[in-house]
Amino acid sequence: MSFVIKKIDHVQLAAPKGCEPKARDYFGEILGFQEIEKPEELKKRGGVWFEFAGFQIHIGVEENFTPAKKAHPAFEVQNLDGLKIKLIEKKVSYTEDNNLPGAKRIHTKDPFGNRLEFLEWE
Repeated sequence: MSFVIKKIDHVQLAAPKGCEPKARDYFGEILGFQEIEKPEELKKRGGVWFEFAGFQIHIGVEENFTPAKKAHPAFEVQNLDGLKIKLIEKKVSYTEDNNLPGAKRIHTKDPFGNRLEFLEWE
């Protein structure tokens, strides 16, 4: 093979214009992701970037935004019950999903309606 895909560099989620404060609250305060600075040339596009455990999530502004309903990133969590407590405290709803053998998992939505999955392998 002439090439090797090494890893996913980042996942981008779309959001409406003006999304930055809600993104900072949800991804930064609730989930504990660290905000990282966008390159100067990309700042004018809006949005905000975060990093956790060597991975990046980019929240990008999309004209005529419509949230992803099925497509989603899935985050492996240590102590899913602790995350559920945090979500309840912050009044973020989630649904339990027991359809993946060997995993506890939940689905929720970011402040813009994008679907997110959180799972913990048993």
